[in-house]
Amino acid sequence: MDNLIIDIGNTRIKSALFKGTEFVNESVFIDLPTALQYWKGLTFQNCLISSVKWTEKDLKIQIPFPFIYLSTNLQFPIGNAYGSPATLGLDRMAAAVGGWKLAGTGPVLVIDMGSCMTFDLVDESNTYRGGAISPGLLMRAKAMNALTARLPLVEVSGKPENFIGTNTISCMQIGIWYGIESEILGQIQKYEQKFPQIKVFVCGGDAQSFESLAKDHIFVVQNLVLHGLNCILNHNVE
Repeated sequence: MDNLIIDIGNTRIKSALFKGTEFVNESVFIDLPTALQYWKGLTFQNCLISSVKWTEKDLKIQIPFPFIYLSTNLQFPIGNAYGSPATLGLDRMAAAVGGWKLAGTGPVLVIDMGSCMTFDLVDESNTYRGGAISPGLLMRAKAMNALTARLPLVEVSGKPENFIGTNTISCMQIGIWYGIESEILGQIQKYEQKFPQIKVFVCGGDAQSFESLAKDHIFVVQNLVLHGLNCILNHNVE
């Protein structure tokens, strides 16, 4: 069974082909017309679309092939015990499902490093429980620039070579990167105290900058949301 998974964000469109549960390839586009030209040349049986930009009605006008739209009306392969399910971003659920699927079972902690950094737990009963939301890398840099008189907007593209800054820019870069690293490791430690067998997945746009965190039970998988969306699709069509 060939699946096309489409994840439409505010600035980029990502898609991936899967054969059943096996990842085949991933493509990234800057606009829908370019993506459509590519998708028209593909052969697939099922398609799932997740979109923060367009509604299902909008996409049915623009996309010429049938698809399933990610919404709360779908069936999910894990339970949901979130206290306010109506406010839960389905991208968080998709990432949690992706980590759970790759791990094989819970408990699983998924850390998604996007505009915000989210921590999402699937427990040992394979139920989504929630977690935490924190400012992401770029948001921290923008906040220091916007909320102070003299601090510049800095770019943090990877782990700083030193942990002691020698000028304002390097001090800011070190503060941002090591602050996030310490937060991630501190959160993981708390989850490990409650769930000793927990597996941890780090994903999202900034995940590559933190690949140094990978170890025997911490896995960096940038396209984890696509894996989760494919799992949700298979759960609804099989």
